[in-house]
Amino acid sequence: MSMNETPSSERTHIGFFGRRNAGKSSVVNRVTGQDLAVVSDTKGTTTDPVMKSMEILPLGPVVIIDTPGFDDEGQLGELRVQKTRRILDQTDVAVLVVDATVGLGACERQLIELFRQRAVPHLIAHNKCDLLATPPAVEEGGLLVSGLTGEGIGALKERMATLGKAHEVERPLVRDLLSPGDVVVLVVPIDKAAPKGRLILPQQMMIRDVLDAGAEAVVVGEDRLAQTLGRLSDERRPSLVITDSQVFGEVARVVPADVRLTSFSILMARHKGLLAGAVQGAAAIDQLVDGDTVLMAEGCTHHRQCGDIGTVKLPQWLAERTGRRLSIATSSGRSFPQDLSPYRLVVHCGGCMLNGREMARRAQVCAEQGVPMTNYGTAIAYLRGILPRSVAAFPAVAALLDDVATAAGTPSPTSGPARS
Repeated sequence: MSMNETPSSERTHIGFFGRRNAGKSSVVNRVTGQDLAVVSDTKGTTTDPVMKSMEILPLGPVVIIDTPGFDDEGQLGELRVQKTRRILDQTDVAVLVVDATVGLGACERQLIELFRQRAVPHLIAHNKCDLLATPPAVEEGGLLVSGLTGEGIGALKERMATLGKAHEVERPLVRDLLSPGDVVVLVVPIDKAAPKGRLILPQQMMIRDVLDAGAEAVVVGEDRLAQTLGRLSDERRPSLVITDSQVFGEVARVVPADVRLTSFSILMARHKGLLAGAVQGAAAIDQLVDGDTVLMAEGCTHHRQCGDIGTVKLPQWLAERTGRRLSIATSSGRSFPQDLSPYRLVVHCGGCMLNGREMARRAQVCAEQGVPMTNYGTAIAYLRGILPRSVAAFPAVAALLDDVATAAGTPSPTSGPARS
């Protein structure tokens, strides 16, 4: 992925839902202008969600999702319906495709109720209007379309764009912390999980955002950080240092106390709107007892290497901090469990591969079931005793630290020296 390309996680996700043979795939193909989905008269042709990142005017960068029929039957059909429900976790705008020759039925009303429960903005596209001699009256906000002839597709795209823009939430990454001409040092260890010759996504995103702010990005490995800081003159003193969470402790010892320091993971948590919850969730670390299970959740899938952060390093650091015999469970990709009763704490990755709605949904599931959730960078900063410094740039979040200390039964991090 180039730094000019919008990551899938930053795109508006538009899902097409409906019963089998309503013509979802035909409408999707018309909207995208390409044969994205297989079209057939056979019911249940779409057996798995089909996803495509693309640019569609006037929407801009989007992810289009064609889902299986929600009225699918049998054991396999139920699995497909479950997948469709899961797609709702990441859907920013839902398009309900209705067969205009049949009209709204129980299946469509069930989907509409799910949209409302999940607060997913939606619209209703009555497809196959070309087969009707007399166009039917449609509900307010609905429209007539034809996946066969293209009728109404332009209006559908305009309506999708309007809904998408109305529900966009502009959350900063790092540029709001910077002024033109600032120097930002990014500490980037060579991650074994990243393909050779590439940086991982949060690093790419941060570099681009620094440049967009008119600031200067200095990228360095952790082993060269001290030399790099030494070479920067007072006139070019760093405004901010951003580090990979895995070397948080080492970097904190090198960066002067009057230079702001945070991590890629903490900035990603803020970008996803989850930083306050992650800081509060970190207090649960000191409440763990023998036999507790901690879920290490990652939004991407990768081949785990020796020294993997989620399965090796963090479990080791948690055991050292708590002195408890803990069980570690893992999830990756989109297989986040809906039943969290086996877990005492969820520690999530930065979520760079998941869009804001899916991360918010995971946090909501945790909150509803009373399971604290934090993230990798916040947990590591907490374990290293540098969480106050790591969130000092965010006053509203830093103000929560006294409450975190009270919940954890530890001294206030704002009233004394950091714990080692």
